Amino acid sequence: MPKPKPIRILVVDDHHVVRSGLVASLGLEDDMAVVAEAGNAEDAVAEFRRREPDVVLMDLRLPGNNGIAITAELRREWPDARVLMFTTFDSEEDIYRAMQAGARGYLLKSAPREELLAAIRTVAAGERHLPPALAQRLAGRVGSPDVSEREREVLQLIARGKANKEIAASLGISEETVKRHASNLFVKMGVADRAQATSEGIRRGLIQLE
Repeated sequence: MPKPKPIRILVVDDHHVVRSGLVASLGLEDDMAVVAEAGNAEDAVAEFRRREPDVVLMDLRLPGNNGIAITAELRREWPDARVLMFTTFDSEEDIYRAMQAGARGYLLKSAPREELLAAIRTVAAGERHLPPALAQRLAGRVGSPDVSEREREVLQLIARGKANKEIAASLGISEETVKRHASNLFVKMGVADRAQATSEGIRRGLIQLE
């Protein structure tokens, strides 16, 4: 009886040591074969076009673009592309945006090797893989309104202590528009003031304080 074809994997990670370790580890499995690897956004898309793998093991932070944007790009061109996010970042916003972009799974790099292998097999089979702890964090986002990119920019400046006039000047919009964005943000995030918005924005991963 012929052996089934192995799962063809594209490994995308900007750290060479991490990438090499994954290639070596996955190569030990009889039902898996790493057919390509990439260290940045441009190479990731190029290698997918060239190889059309069964599963893409995708890091979140990459030179040129992030894994979420690449996932969305791949899904637009190949609706059946199966991407498993494999990252150290576990903010609610990152998980939510990745799944919205079309990722079939999300797994932290701290997960045991056995869980990674199981996740790859699950995604290759066309199913979703989201560990219970991450799924629970994502549950609060179901049905909640999205924060727009402009609102995120306003929130980032609010977190830096900028007044409405300064935010308006920085973004090239009116103070009234800033106030409207801030008001919409507070409603969407369920907060009452700037301090709460900053704390909630950090918790969700919407913003980072430098």
